[in-house]
Amino acid sequence: MQETLHFPATPFHLRNPQFPFISRPNRLHLPPKSSAVALPSLPKPPSLIISPENETPPATSPPPLQELLLYLDSLGVDSLYCLHSHPSLIFTPLSQVKCTVNFLFSLGLTVQDLRRVFVMCPDLLTSPTSTIIIPAATFLLREAQVGAVNLRHVIHRRPRLLTRSVGRQLRPTLYFLQGTIGIENVANCASLLSCCVESKFIPRIEYLQQLGFSYKDTIVMFRRFPALFCYSIKENLKPKFDYFVVEMGRELKELVAFPQYFSFSFDNRIKPRHKMCVEKQVCLSLPMMLKSSEARFRDLLEVYCGSSIPVRASPLWCTKYNIDHDHVS
Repeated sequence: MQETLHFPATPFHLRNPQFPFISRPNRLHLPPKSSAVALPSLPKPPSLIISPENETPPATSPPPLQELLLYLDSLGVDSLYCLHSHPSLIFTPLSQVKCTVNFLFSLGLTVQDLRRVFVMCPDLLTSPTSTIIIPAATFLLREAQVGAVNLRHVIHRRPRLLTRSVGRQLRPTLYFLQGTIGIENVANCASLLSCCVESKFIPRIEYLQQLGFSYKDTIVMFRRFPALFCYSIKENLKPKFDYFVVEMGRELKELVAFPQYFSFSFDNRIKPRHKMCVEKQVCLSLPMMLKSSEARFRDLLEVYCGSSIPVRASPLWCTKYNIDHDHVS
């Protein structure tokens, strides 16, 4: 059936001369309301959202890592250095770090101590407090017999001790130093407890035996001077031993009696003083040549200048001495 179109009184082409022949129906057929599609309202861009001046935005807490770094900074600890040298710090909860800090305070450490130990050993920040740090401190106090007064000094010097497992590392090292080496008071060299027997102690014992020392003499040397375990074979033991044998022409038994020889600076103490002895034609024992102050050493050279090589009973060859641990290699 053809639909009848009703035109308005004024023709469309007269109202709009550009479209003279276009006509439109009088009635529009729209779909039912139920089928109409509602368009979702679009949110305004963030830049167009303007908060009232008197409205304060809600406070947000910093991310966990940022909160941890801010806490370390509040203690004066170089947090960025710790994070760079020990990236696993990213996954460490702040609650664990605070627990460790409080425990170290209970041991007598100060804020200044924390600034040192955390930079020296960032592992201390990530080690579990209850399963690693507290058992290690208990071991040092009870089994290694490090007094409570000296514990702070030990940790300050060697904080890595608190990151070592008691069963796998600390206790085996203690038994080796006591049983094999024969050190009675391990507390005096407690820093060695953080070392590994297989990778640190055994190679140095074997090296001295390769140089011609007997096993017995080697053990005696380490018992008299346990810090010998800490010296590098390549950078310390080898060059000083070669100079001792080749340039100084000394006997091995002098090193057995005075292993502290390896603790003195090669360029600042051993070599220049040996050359001065050669120039003055004076042969001093190792302790007298190396342990004496500069003024005392020069006085000895003047006193014994031109004298013959001292006999075995001379005080110059005395092997009884006080062990000095304060010299830097």
